[in-house]
Amino acid sequence: MRVIVVSGLSGSGKSVALHLLEDLGFYCIDNLPAALLKPFIAHTVRSAESPYARSAIGLDARNTASEISTVPQLIDELKRSGIDCEVLYLVASDEELLRRFAETRRKHPMSRERVGLREAIDTERRLLEPIAYAADVIIDTSRMGVHELRQVVRLRVEQRAVGRLSITFESFGFKHGIPGDADFVFDARSLPNPYWEPTLRSLTGHDPAVIQYLESHGSVARLVDDIDRFIEARVPEYQASSRGYLTVAVGCTGGQHRSVYIVDRLAARFAARHAQVAARHCALAGATSSVPASE
Repeated sequence: MRVIVVSGLSGSGKSVALHLLEDLGFYCIDNLPAALLKPFIAHTVRSAESPYARSAIGLDARNTASEISTVPQLIDELKRSGIDCEVLYLVASDEELLRRFAETRRKHPMSRERVGLREAIDTERRLLEPIAYAADVIIDTSRMGVHELRQVVRLRVEQRAVGRLSITFESFGFKHGIPGDADFVFDARSLPNPYWEPTLRSLTGHDPAVIQYLESHGSVARLVDDIDRFIEARVPEYQASSRGYLTVAVGCTGGQHRSVYIVDRLAARFAARHAQVAARHCALAGATSSVPASE
């Protein structure tokens, strides 16, 4: 049995994530009271009905603080009992949430008389902290559209096989901000920059001319080797702690050349040694892909 708890800030895309999981064949329930999470899972475990084999449960801030505080312990209990249980948590920046609520004109669930939207967002962040700390995957949707969010959820959730660590390498541009879902962040801005070569400026780290340029500098290969060794040494630690996901972010200034090249090289190396590896390029539209496993 597989259970995914979907939680996060209002306006961050929880409904989009749940709809995608429903499309993937999960039995989905939204806005389940936290106090009913344990009875619901107990019922599905005892049930012989196949629709419950994969369930996704949406939890939001419309619970008491005491109810929310029990969720992490329950998740630990489920994992120890052998149930494949994980928490998917969605966030976005305050500015982006303010913009989204202004556009949709929806009322924030934490809004009350004399409580402004910004204060409501802050209250919700603090209230949901126990679930955020227990999350297996945190996805920052601040710069994502609906289609990209669906891609990312599919990549993170559907790709992972039970008992296997899913490793994702993602490139990004520091000028756009650091991805909120990264476990490790590496900076490639000290490397030679193809952007300053007029013939390479409009290309990306996928293009042969950019690849040739970067591979002509030994400092690039050394950084790839260093990151490779560091992350490979962390994999057993993540596996020993039963972590389902490991996300490694590599950034350059714009997320177009150096970080894209490095992520592609790392993903190819790790795919030769591990079964669940993917590459994602935050600054390149639609550039999310699985990397073929070695087996």
